[in-house]
Amino acid sequence: MLSFVPKSVRAIAFKIQIVKLLRTIIKNVNLNMENIGYIEIKITGFNGNIKLSPETFDIRELTEVIEQAEKMLFPGDRKERPLISYQIEDGSVKNIFKTSAQIIIGLSAVLGQIQTSQNIDFLELNTAKAIESFQETAIKKDYTFEISTSLPQTPRLQIDKTTFFYRTQENWVDAEFYFYGKIIDAGGKEKVNIHLFSPETGTIRIQTPQEILANAEENILYKTYGIRAKGKQNSTTGEIDKSSLNFIELLDYTTMYNEKYLKSLRDKAKSWIGNIDADEWLKNIRGYDA
Repeated sequence: MLSFVPKSVRAIAFKIQIVKLLRTIIKNVNLNMENIGYIEIKITGFNGNIKLSPETFDIRELTEVIEQAEKMLFPGDRKERPLISYQIEDGSVKNIFKTSAQIIIGLSAVLGQIQTSQNIDFLELNTAKAIESFQETAIKKDYTFEISTSLPQTPRLQIDKTTFFYRTQENWVDAEFYFYGKIIDAGGKEKVNIHLFSPETGTIRIQTPQEILANAEENILYKTYGIRAKGKQNSTTGEIDKSSLNFIELLDYTTMYNEKYLKSLRDKAKSWIGNIDADEWLKNIRGYDA
């Protein structure tokens, strides 16, 4: 039947179909764009006597900004994070990072709280470290950082040589930890590490003396071990600074249930408990005799 329709009519019908298809595509793109937001890190200052611009901003500095921006957006495990796209614009140096709007909404609230409290102790560790990195650069190079988001009435956090965004060191204390999991990597040319994975902690890197790996009696890769380590822990939140972990001891680890071993422990405990006067023991513990 279509062969009897004039070519001009068929051409118009085809164009209408194309227009409808394009409208559908544009609608879907707009829907997707509504779910995207961005963070802007604007940097002003001078490189020597030359004003900062995309042309005078060194690639090493750019790499550092990108690394810290990722930490701010995704302070936890970043393996399965959403896409982050990047563009650089004039206006001194505007670094723009686009990602999920939900992430941007959360970060905007964080920026507002930092601006209000002028404190970063409440932040997750990686976010705090990113802010500290910007603060260090601001003092060292006399740069000014202005961090904002795409949200309406977004907070604008300014970091320069007059601000002081550092964590309170008194909150971080030395501690020992026991980690259990599968060793998925070990070694390194200069910084030797053991990479231990468990579902609870994700992958953690533990700085390890080279001789520990050199003198290992067997291949430890892809086997389950316990590792005793020391590092820094926040005394308020309990958060562990995973970048501070240092190896102390490698522990054999087995999940096998040993009934005989447990029975021997119970038997030892019975003989010890049987000779104790419970009331007298409680009095001593509570210091009633003092």
